[in-house]
Amino acid sequence: MRKSPFTTDITPDWEGFIKCLRREGTPQRAHFIELIIDGEVKEEIIARFGLEEDLDRADPYFRYRRLIALQSFLGYDYITCPDGLGEAFDTGFAHHNLVTSDTAGLKRERGRSFVDEHRGVISNWQDFDTYTWPDPKNLNTRALEWCQKNLPENMCMIGFTGSIYENLSWLMGYEPLCYALFEQRDLVTAITQRVIDIYRAEVEVLLQFDRVKVIWGSDDLGFKTGTLISPKDLRELVLPGHKMLAELAHNAGRPYIMHCCGNLSRILEDLIEDVKIDGKHSFEDVIEDVCEDKRRYGDRLSLLGGIDVDFLCRANESQIRQRVDDTLETCLPGGGYFLGTGNTVANYIPLENYLTMLDEGRKFILK
Repeated sequence: MRKSPFTTDITPDWEGFIKCLRREGTPQRAHFIELIIDGEVKEEIIARFGLEEDLDRADPYFRYRRLIALQSFLGYDYITCPDGLGEAFDTGFAHHNLVTSDTAGLKRERGRSFVDEHRGVISNWQDFDTYTWPDPKNLNTRALEWCQKNLPENMCMIGFTGSIYENLSWLMGYEPLCYALFEQRDLVTAITQRVIDIYRAEVEVLLQFDRVKVIWGSDDLGFKTGTLISPKDLRELVLPGHKMLAELAHNAGRPYIMHCCGNLSRILEDLIEDVKIDGKHSFEDVIEDVCEDKRRYGDRLSLLGGIDVDFLCRANESQIRQRVDDTLETCLPGGGYFLGTGNTVANYIPLENYLTMLDEGRKFILK
């Protein structure tokens, strides 16, 4: 392994991570979190710092060991599953997609997927009946089983799930969905319920593994100034599904956190008081400031990330270090804050800027 880019060593500590998430006092150090680290970023870090040098590529569990080595090296207390290991249902079901590129107009460019908003694969009841829905009985648990036995004791797994609205929108197409909410509401309801049922089955499996300490729902419900469909429709169709997933997690003693892009001001109270999410992820400076949300909601909600992606793309080293310090000074007291990007470690964020954010978080000491 080559020289570390970090000035301070830290050891994974999943128990401290969970205490911070539950807001059980100010943590001894900053804990980190990310929804996704793009593949290109992972590959560059692994190559630059020699994270594969002590691993055997012939090992059938090589990629699992590599992910653990990467997450530990960067200072994370967990790995994500199934997404971080690329396994889920044998039929292709993953935490974000019930649709595939050949059936729903999904296009890939520079490592990113783009959805055709003008059409989907389900527009009527015949489409609904003939669509090849993932079968929860085919859930692939190989990664979970291996990590259950082999994950380092100081790390845990976070189980990804719950893209309810996103899959509804992708299956129908955003524009057709907007019309169908008025013209074919029974079909919209049926699709949504089928998606929810699949996620329920997934979460029930995830919760069978005690190394899965957190369930992370991910569902982008909004854009810069509002929600993608009306708050009323979200309350009727989508939020009950997340409430059910949160109840499953809570009944098993696990927190339920949620990634959700967009302006959620009209439904945030629903998410906190009705769905009962334990933490919110995704912050964008043009919508909201994580420090302000700490002051407003920090006694009821943990806040995850918040270092704006656009800022990380444009800022210099001193600006990044100052923002990390300011954010931690405001948000860390009492627990309930995790350092990370406002969204994901996208492949267009300069790698040095991402590493600078982590380095400053590692050496931060609360005044």
